[in-house]
Amino acid sequence: MKLDPTVMKDWQIAKAAEEKMLSVAQLAENLGLNEDELIYYGKNLAKVDYRKVLDRTEGRKKARYIDVTAITPTPLGEGKTTTTIGLVDGLGKLGKSVAGAIRQPSGGPTFNIKGSAAGGGLAQCIPLTPFSLGLTGDIDKITNAHNLCMVALNARMQHENNYDDEKLAQRNLKRLDIDPQKVQLKWVIDFCAQGLRNIRMGMGGKMDGFEIDSGFAISVSSEIMAILAVARDLKDLRERIGRIVVAYSKAGEEITAEDLEVAGAMTAWLVEAINPTLMQTMENNPVFVHAGPFANIAIGQSSVIADRLGSNLVDFHVTESGFGADIGFEKFWNIKCRYSGLKPDAVVLVATVRALKMHGGGPEVKPGKPLPKEYTEENVELVQKGCSNLEAHIETVIKSGVTPVVCINSFYTDSPAEIEAIRTAAENAGAYCAVSEHWLKGGEGAKELAEAVIRAADEPSNFKFLYDFNMPVKKRIELIAKEVYGAEGVEFAPEAEERIQQIEKDPDSSKMATCMVKTHLSLSHDPAIKGRPKDFILPVRDIMIYKGAGLIVPLAGTIKLMPGTGSDPAFRRIDVDTQTGKVEGLF
Repeated sequence: MKLDPTVMKDWQIAKAAEEKMLSVAQLAENLGLNEDELIYYGKNLAKVDYRKVLDRTEGRKKARYIDVTAITPTPLGEGKTTTTIGLVDGLGKLGKSVAGAIRQPSGGPTFNIKGSAAGGGLAQCIPLTPFSLGLTGDIDKITNAHNLCMVALNARMQHENNYDDEKLAQRNLKRLDIDPQKVQLKWVIDFCAQGLRNIRMGMGGKMDGFEIDSGFAISVSSEIMAILAVARDLKDLRERIGRIVVAYSKAGEEITAEDLEVAGAMTAWLVEAINPTLMQTMENNPVFVHAGPFANIAIGQSSVIADRLGSNLVDFHVTESGFGADIGFEKFWNIKCRYSGLKPDAVVLVATVRALKMHGGGPEVKPGKPLPKEYTEENVELVQKGCSNLEAHIETVIKSGVTPVVCINSFYTDSPAEIEAIRTAAENAGAYCAVSEHWLKGGEGAKELAEAVIRAADEPSNFKFLYDFNMPVKKRIELIAKEVYGAEGVEFAPEAEERIQQIEKDPDSSKMATCMVKTHLSLSHDPAIKGRPKDFILPVRDIMIYKGAGLIVPLAGTIKLMPGTGSDPAFRRIDVDTQTGKVEGLF
């Protein structure tokens, strides 16, 4: 059967492709993995024992390392995962040994508006249903590890409230004297459940916990998810879990997961989750799926471990960073590469005519609503005006010392004149440029992109970090704001100033990476400002500390750690064929 994405839904294409996919055993054999390096989850899924593989392949020549990022997207997204999968297949079509790495999707977006991030059209990661519905259970394990810490915290507060020091000592407990007003964690759940953002818990009697205001965040915003993304091995993971700051004492001292004596049990939940899951593209190329932190509120990368595996096993390894280059690539550049020790050879910037028209002054794009005619009819002037956003992202990549490749993620409504306008702007700004039709044609449609990436990767790389950890925290934030976002300066709220002073006094905290939190819908902090904003002041209202993940997290603008479910969510269209048991409606 001919697979035609112009008339077939993603789930229909995936269902047909899955009939011809390789068994995971064959996929692993093609990748050069040994039988004892696999942990099977049925015929089509397996985790890879990262420790065995890295030990066996130590000293091998590293793969060409390619990152996929994007311009500032519309709320619909511009196809980074689809491009990542398409590029993997395009390199495969050119006879290259290749693997990819993408994040595991959260249940929140999967059942809401954005979908499961498996790619799309003829550039998908399969099997789609397991990928979208929990895969090998990593997010569930992170949820349980996080909530176990909350159980330990609330129980400890209850017992310290009920018992004097003598009774605590009889139970081998020392009073931590936790300040109820300075609890840092909430509970987590892997859905967009806005009704749980704020709750009152512990109501009842003295045996019903400690009464306190609390709430829920989405699981992928948990610090534990960020830790899974940056940890190099199980020992590193265990140490980072222990350093999570869960609260402060009334004297202002940090209370960690280690202080609650729960860090070991939390890590026990994650012993299998630290191993990446091996999946495949529709053209049977390998993809490691591991970790899933959001990019606007966390690090936004698949795991360091997945990239280390891919880099040891193939000639080209393609990884994806969330959202635009101002967020996902900046964190890949200055955080992930620092922790992994890997350096990129080329960076792909995904751009669409649709997004550039929006940045050129086109009408608002809303999920679930038909696109206005400006986006489906030729309008070269809007595209040209919007290319200022593309140019800003190209400049960011060039500042890292790596050659950018602009991928025009082609839609059938794009005109040749619009495509040429983008190509001209990209090449004038110092980037390679390629049109890719991977959504429509799979790997065959991505060959031009693959060839451009190979050329870019052949160029000398002068990769360098934007800042070092000896730079004061305030100057780092200002540097990112000016050099990456294009801000005139930064305005720090009193709460942020106070937190910076605390961080600078702590030699451990002051040497952590800077993980900015801001909207992904603008280069600025205001999602309504499109194109390439200038002369704006970035407001930093507060700073969080993820001591386990090793991240200083400045908050620019208002970001919620629990998204909301929209009025027309995807779950309205997801169902099961009761005759076959196949899930329908995923995308």
